[in-house]
Amino acid sequence: MALYQDQTLKIYNSMSGEKEVFTPINEGNVGMYVCGPTVYSNVHLGNCRTFISFDLVFRYLKHLGYKVRYVRNITDAGHLENDTDSGEDRIAKKARIEQIEPMEVVQRYTVDFHNILQKFNNLPPSIEPTATGHIVEQIEIIKTILEKGYAYEANGSVYFDVLKFNEDHSYGKLSGRAIEDMIANTRELSAQSDKKNPQDFALWKKAEPQHIMRWPSPWSDGFPGWHLECTVMSTKYLGEEFDIHGGGMDLKFPHHECEIAQGEAATGKSPVNYWLHANMLTLNGKKMAKSTGNFILPEDIFTGDNDILGKSFSPNVARFFILQAHYRSILDFSSEALSASEKGFNRLMDAYHSIEELPVSSASEATISAWKQNCYDALNDDFNSPILIAKLFDAVKMINSVKDGSLKISEGDKEELKTSMSAFLFDILGIMDAQTEASLDADKLSGAVNLLIQLRAEARSNKNFALSDQIRDQLQEIGIQLNDGKDGTTFSLN
Repeated sequence: MALYQDQTLKIYNSMSGEKEVFTPINEGNVGMYVCGPTVYSNVHLGNCRTFISFDLVFRYLKHLGYKVRYVRNITDAGHLENDTDSGEDRIAKKARIEQIEPMEVVQRYTVDFHNILQKFNNLPPSIEPTATGHIVEQIEIIKTILEKGYAYEANGSVYFDVLKFNEDHSYGKLSGRAIEDMIANTRELSAQSDKKNPQDFALWKKAEPQHIMRWPSPWSDGFPGWHLECTVMSTKYLGEEFDIHGGGMDLKFPHHECEIAQGEAATGKSPVNYWLHANMLTLNGKKMAKSTGNFILPEDIFTGDNDILGKSFSPNVARFFILQAHYRSILDFSSEALSASEKGFNRLMDAYHSIEELPVSSASEATISAWKQNCYDALNDDFNSPILIAKLFDAVKMINSVKDGSLKISEGDKEELKTSMSAFLFDILGIMDAQTEASLDADKLSGAVNLLIQLRAEARSNKNFALSDQIRDQLQEIGIQLNDGKDGTTFSLN
């Protein structure tokens, strides 16, 4: 029986503003879409917080036994500098400045994005589609929205008619913005604008002569609006209605609001059952953002090459620091906070690795089952990772009590404690076991060196002493000393 049948998971739904019991559309299956990066620069730590938060969601749903299809897009076209459909395409601008092809920009920063998330031990999504890979589908959905009367063409561009849509639906329901307030607070259109109303947004933009990234369409050579790709790709891979849509808090308006409008206009259905939004990571009390220069790159943390920290921290510690705050809470980054997380992390891992050596008794005074359910209760309360971590430190206290003899634990409870801590730490929180990694690395090194020792022995038996000496000398150059003895050859590290 799947674990989800024994657990009641509640998720905070941004649409309702309340925690709701999670019930997927298809029992045992979850469709989840998360807005991915626009790949025009290195991913910063604030971006990583969002993806680590949804990695936790993905991991926990899988742990409960759900079959999860996790779709996370790559925006490689259509994201303009301003949300008002003005300015240059961010990727094209970077390509122009560096005098390279736009797809070189895309490739460079997509690789960086993947490398950084791999260091943070994020699981890859089930599907990672790109905007440029779905131009045909985006053109087709624009045709549908035009046919249904919720969009209009103007001078080769196509715009979504927000006021027309609002007559039949409700634009602004996710962000809680009334259309009347939006109208009152928007500036008048410039004489050059093709929009009917300031609130309207682009589905397709006619490319100016200098615009590099362009595709043919029934309306013009141009490019799709930024909001459209997510509607198209979520619909294609998860259906017209799916379970979870996630992203950063800053995407709630206008991006996610526009997604809802596009989906409802095209299909007549509300596309998403549960909207999840991760809060921001701040630096110096201000939101981390590339546009303001107030950000720190993960590599700066890993190498210590920055003026803020003064030392390096492992990806494990940085991930642990992020998960010590609830995903919906603002988290402020500082050297002091990261150092405190490192101390707590080391204490937690030391306790976990000491479980195997705990003395056991025939009777147990430890309440492992109750502790374990407390851990699940934390996760079932909207993926409350800080409460889960607090419960893991309760386990540290139990371990220390067993060590000093003030608490007895049975063999069965000891095994359940170790298995459960392993699941919560590694499978769900996504922490990497550095000790296990080091052991695996040592095993790989030993295997490789022993293979070279075997090849050297064969060379010597064939009287190929030049090769034998070359193997010995080159290993010595990288700090591996071969020791020949009567029982064979061993090695040691210098």
